[in-house]
Amino acid sequence: MPVPTSLDNRLSLPLIAAPMFLISGPELAQACCKAGIVGSFPALNQRTSEGFEDWLQQMNSELAAHAETHPDQPPAPYAVNLIVHKTNPRWQADLELCVKHRVPIVITSLGAASQVVEAVHSYGGLVFHDVTNQKHARKAAEAGVDGIIAVAAGAGGHAGTINPFVLVSEVRAVFDGTIILAGCLSTGQDILAARAMGADLAYMGTRFINTEESRAEPAYKDMVISAVSGDIIHTPAVSGIPASFMRQSLEAAGYPMDQLHQAGTIDYGDKLKPVNDEAKAWKTVWSAGQGVSAIESVLPTRELVARLKREYEAARERLASL
Repeated sequence: MPVPTSLDNRLSLPLIAAPMFLISGPELAQACCKAGIVGSFPALNQRTSEGFEDWLQQMNSELAAHAETHPDQPPAPYAVNLIVHKTNPRWQADLELCVKHRVPIVITSLGAASQVVEAVHSYGGLVFHDVTNQKHARKAAEAGVDGIIAVAAGAGGHAGTINPFVLVSEVRAVFDGTIILAGCLSTGQDILAARAMGADLAYMGTRFINTEESRAEPAYKDMVISAVSGDIIHTPAVSGIPASFMRQSLEAAGYPMDQLHQAGTIDYGDKLKPVNDEAKAWKTVWSAGQGVSAIESVLPTRELVARLKREYEAARERLASL
């Protein structure tokens, strides 16, 4: 399926910069949108719904000002990630704020509630939902989402374990909407490969950790530069949901390497839990995907996106010449 009409001709590259817990804020999201790709951040990166609303107001006013001063290069839309989980007491209040401020794209995780789809569609917004398997893709399709983010093996954060070739094919078998592929995408040629595979858009998180606008601390960015794919460990021990972390940070935090198969617990029941318990763990145990091996420096977002565009066009030209 083509890119949704509301995104058509508004993207300079078929790419979404993924919302990363503790890493993505309005600074990174704005820089991405101004560079012509979808920028995003999790609602829970703000401690309260009031703070989250401040971010939405900031995004809307800043991007509107940019559009006015750059009529020939309007910014791309932005996205907000909502954790739609029964133990997250904030998600409904945050959803109301998304409706109030007409957030262009809402990315849902841990639940594809039809309530979100109805609310966001009421003002013409889009809902994308992330999945790691066909079963969850089918549920998302039944909920009426506009796009499904296929999170394949090797992704950072709460990653899946299925090969991207298989996952995209299985998602397409049960869904005729927009497919966004996530997992190990770090270069422009990776974006082209994702499209050749059948995805409509690419989804990059790890690649944007090492931008100047990212909220990752310098030591985190240095570890990303030094890490390789073999350093990425997929474990449920940190947050209760299988996620990818850098071995060096797990060791530094004192996690026993021989017990990483044991799950932690998932609980958003305490309003402060996402920014206290979970955030405390993710601040010291740093997540990244296997695409770290392609990252060698820290760049301004605009420069990174320009590089990705050059790589994407060069890859297209190479294929056209074959």
